[in-house]
Amino acid sequence: MSDRLSVAKTYKLYIGGAFPRSESGRTYQVVDSRGKFLANASQASRKDVREAVVAARGAFGKWSGATAYNRGQVLYRVAELLEGRREQFVAEVSACEGVQAKKAQSIVDAAIDRWVWYAGWTDKIATVLGASNPVAGPYFSFSVPEPTGVVAVLAPQKSSLLGLVSVIAPVIATGCTAVVVTSQDRPLPAITLSEVLATSDVPGGVVNLLTGHTAELAPWLASHADVNALDLTGAPDDLRADLEASAAGTVKRVLRAAEQDWARQPDIGRLRAVLETKTVWHPMGV
Repeated sequence: MSDRLSVAKTYKLYIGGAFPRSESGRTYQVVDSRGKFLANASQASRKDVREAVVAARGAFGKWSGATAYNRGQVLYRVAELLEGRREQFVAEVSACEGVQAKKAQSIVDAAIDRWVWYAGWTDKIATVLGASNPVAGPYFSFSVPEPTGVVAVLAPQKSSLLGLVSVIAPVIATGCTAVVVTSQDRPLPAITLSEVLATSDVPGGVVNLLTGHTAELAPWLASHADVNALDLTGAPDDLRADLEASAAGTVKRVLRAAEQDWARQPDIGRLRAVLETKTVWHPMGV
């Protein structure tokens, strides 16, 4: 029988490719589905939100300027690393969501497959959503989808990994960058995902993960002038109308999504939601 003490971990935020503590110094306890203590997590503040948005904006130019093929390679690399830490994700999903190991295994496998699915779309979405427009004149007219910018994502509250992956992957697949508020009560798979992202080829700042209270952080993201889009998937029902109204003040795109069956095969709706269409006219010539 071992007499060593276990090392209780205090998980940190993931901002700009680094793992800072919350500037407020606050933490909160994370428990499993039976109420047993699992770990301490940082409780992000308004200033942490601001730092995450700055990091996301700073990373946007390089990430959106990368080739679609390169972004696909980067997303596929994340799937490879997820596969390598599969057992840890299975254990955390099982503990957080209160499901048996077999069910947790299927959830983790689906999350890995979801990354691969979105990785395959990076160099195809322009073909599907773009167009060559007929015009009455000696011009070419092309419509091309472009990333909208920094996207704030309120992650699903119940689906701690598969739902999380399903809302993050389409954002970065398009060339946008993300500030993500994780599941408030089930943040551990998201924190482990941040460790995967940090050791993958995803540049720092492309994905920023904040743990804490969704109702506290969401209003600051909704009103932030440098956030271009807001995904309401994990927003509390009683805050949705206020968040939409606040987002309208800075003319954000708002995705009015909600919790769903994340195991269902996705479509390109979430890719389309964070893209804008630019139409270019060019004179015909030799």
